[in-house]
Amino acid sequence: MMRNSLLFFLFSMSVFGQTEYPKDYFRSPLDIPLFLSGTFGELRGNHFHAGLDFKTQQKEGLNVYASADGYVSRIKISTWGYGKAIYVTHPNGFTTVYGHLSKASPVIEAYIKKNQYAQKAFEVEMNPKEGELVFKKGDIIAFSGNSGGSGGPHLHFEVRDSKTEKTINPMLFGFDKMVSDTKSPIINNLVVYPIGDSSSVNQTQRPLEVSLTQQKDGSYISEKITANGKIGFGVNTYDLFDKSYNKNGVFQVRALCNGKPFFGYKFDTFAFDESRYINALIDFTRYKRTGQRVQRLFMTEPYLLSLITSNNTYGMIEVKPNLYQNLQIEVSDFHQNKSVINIPIQYSNLPATILRDEKRSDYFLKARKDHSYAKDNVTVFIPAGTFYDDFYIDFDVKDSVLFLHNESIPVHNNITITFDDATLSEADREKTFIASREGKRLGYNKTYRKGTVFTTYTKDLGAFILAKDTIAPRISNPNFVEGKWISSQKKLEIYISDNLSGIAEYNGYLNGKWILFEYDYKTKKLSYDFADDIADNGRNDLKVVVTDNLGNSATFESHFFRNKQ
Repeated sequence: MMRNSLLFFLFSMSVFGQTEYPKDYFRSPLDIPLFLSGTFGELRGNHFHAGLDFKTQQKEGLNVYASADGYVSRIKISTWGYGKAIYVTHPNGFTTVYGHLSKASPVIEAYIKKNQYAQKAFEVEMNPKEGELVFKKGDIIAFSGNSGGSGGPHLHFEVRDSKTEKTINPMLFGFDKMVSDTKSPIINNLVVYPIGDSSSVNQTQRPLEVSLTQQKDGSYISEKITANGKIGFGVNTYDLFDKSYNKNGVFQVRALCNGKPFFGYKFDTFAFDESRYINALIDFTRYKRTGQRVQRLFMTEPYLLSLITSNNTYGMIEVKPNLYQNLQIEVSDFHQNKSVINIPIQYSNLPATILRDEKRSDYFLKARKDHSYAKDNVTVFIPAGTFYDDFYIDFDVKDSVLFLHNESIPVHNNITITFDDATLSEADREKTFIASREGKRLGYNKTYRKGTVFTTYTKDLGAFILAKDTIAPRISNPNFVEGKWISSQKKLEIYISDNLSGIAEYNGYLNGKWILFEYDYKTKKLSYDFADDIADNGRNDLKVVVTDNLGNSATFESHFFRNKQ
């Protein structure tokens, strides 16, 4: 019943999911030629990219314009993710998002600062009322930057459905006309997968990379596939734009057998809670081993990703005697530039000479069932739906270390890990957490404690151990000399770091008043803007307090002199 329901879902998305979007409603959020460093749906770590990344000429501070009339409905200031982000809701039912900003326009910036000082926090989230921050199409709302998880100066731009909050490819709104693209996608490699114990391809039961030859017309032809049983295919591909060397994601992939489409996906729109299914779409094990994201054109265990369309085979091909099959894979960008792979498939009853490389443990995990494992003082609970496929999972506890498989298997939902240790003193328990261990390196996991029991929720596999953090964060390298005059400086800067559990909180005070320090995790720098006008004429006393996730605190105190400008 589950497979039939999913098949209807996948089919109905392709039949009923076609929507027409306004092509000339939104303007460019920038006033420079648009070049992309990221496309919609592009494959990222644990998620699909939810918008377009526009290059900003390797600069910060470019004007960012409202793409249409509307009001600011949400502002989120974060150390991570989109960094400083502004959401503008428009009367046509869509919301545009502008991320990685350096700062907002003066009116919005004043609104943000007021809230930050009221909450005494840099990271804030606000939802202005409909009439508070209203803008016309083409008004400056912000300035481009490199805040949050950005790897370089650029503007992240999204279009969302205001009611459902599903994100939609901005190219569907006419942004394709603003970006030049005459280049077809590039095919890096093709992989064929024997599916099930009795299948083989070219006499191997293991995934096999297939040689491709490019033809004069630009299409590719693979070496002939001889196989038996069920098989599936995966493709590693990227797209190029004119006047750009970035390797971007493609828009659509389709698989056809003897001319009939049977599996594919199109990056037009998706919900954010679907995004982690990227780890089911790609060959995750291969990605962890090689860094290549091979997109699989089949599902052995169906999953609900609305981007996908499929028939009742879920992309798997049954190779039988006396049945010649020609498979085609079409890879397209939004501008309808296309690359095609032709794959001849022929039945062969030759036995496999290379057998499946499957390591078996004492624990066979069925993905659609709950599982609990316990040994010594450690318990692991894995709810149904945590993994995409059934597999033999490694579980053991040795010398108080939990060994829970390895990172080659993708995890969709949280696993609950519990350690019970009554040998620790109460003082030690307060500084103890469940750490991920990789060699000698320890990583912090947010840990909850009740008495002697420590619990964490994680989407990671590997080794885990109870660890202790008693070392306070480090505060260093202020950009002034104690007791000196710094009247010409525009900012106060200081660096903070923590060696284990990570920084949880930071606060700065000038002459006893709380001041807004912005934190950039990439540089580990706190910065205060003197334009906030809190500094006194003459002597100013600075105090900075930084606390890590286990409650260890460090305090820095100094003073300087300053004349108001």
